[in-house]
Amino acid sequence: MITSRPLTTTATVVCKRAATFGGPQGVLNGKPAVVTLQHQAWTPARHFNSTSAPKITEYFPVKETEKIKTTKPAWPHPIYSYDQMESIKVAHREAKTWSDWTALGAVRILRWGMDFASGYRHEPAKELMEKDPDAAMKKYGMTARKYMLRNIFLESVAGVPGMVAGMLRHLHSMRRMKRDNGWIETLLEESYNERMHLLTFLKMAEPGPFMRLMVLGAQGVFFNAMFVAYLVSPKTCHRFVGYLEEEAVYTYSRQIRDLEAGRLPEWENLEAPDIAVTYWKMPEGKRSMRDLLLYIRADEAKHREVNHTLGNLNQKEDMNPFVSQYKDDSKPHPSKSIDTIRATGWEREEVI
Repeated sequence: MITSRPLTTTATVVCKRAATFGGPQGVLNGKPAVVTLQHQAWTPARHFNSTSAPKITEYFPVKETEKIKTTKPAWPHPIYSYDQMESIKVAHREAKTWSDWTALGAVRILRWGMDFASGYRHEPAKELMEKDPDAAMKKYGMTARKYMLRNIFLESVAGVPGMVAGMLRHLHSMRRMKRDNGWIETLLEESYNERMHLLTFLKMAEPGPFMRLMVLGAQGVFFNAMFVAYLVSPKTCHRFVGYLEEEAVYTYSRQIRDLEAGRLPEWENLEAPDIAVTYWKMPEGKRSMRDLLLYIRADEAKHREVNHTLGNLNQKEDMNPFVSQYKDDSKPHPSKSIDTIRATGWEREEVI
């Protein structure tokens, strides 16, 4: 809603910061990054500032219908505590077999493509950071716009493996006329979760035609490649996704560090969109951009654990350890939560 009321000094500064989201020209990949300020009533939960946080224009607002009030998610998200989310660390599972090395090599190729699409340069930046931090930040520093484009591209690809694997295992179960032992639901839920990440970021920024074209091409190639690869070696595919999620955890960890260091001023006062608040059940007062990144990073860490674990199992006979009931509940075991998370996955002898 357009208002004629004069903006306060603080609101003016926020507007200027938010206008830089799309770069010097105030655009996001060729399209205006429209930002609006919504006047909200002051509540006791926000003692530090009564100025409304900037919110980027809703790019796909919810359509009101005559009969339907709301549609609940098919898979409600488990509750994460802040101690659990803060404890998530970057980790890497060492490649041991030819299957592991194949998966790791494929992830490195895919990461190169994502780096190229988003302007992200990890290795050169790391080397220069050790010699000249100021020069490294100037040459390779990531902006809020670059991070957002990378996130959109990453999540548009990350939602493919779970859907492909779940679909093929569904068909395989019917063809063999046997139970799938609980794998399908977990894989489809993972794909659903990645799509929610994408929808959340799309609520905050609209990609331009070039990025849409890249997403279309990457998704088409990646879907068919995963389809063939999962038919050949599902174990390798799960290891591949495990390594891919390792990269995702690193990416979001770096974004959190840059945000905390003040390198992303556009995100400092940005609040999570309503779709994120509802899905993750984000508590009042814990709905900042940093909080949102913590939730998403925790999800990626969970996918890392799940796929590294599934990659250790017998693909045809073993049960899904993340939805199974155990004979001895006193011992740590896999679950849907992140309270007993294993960064590099559970070994088969630990769960089967």
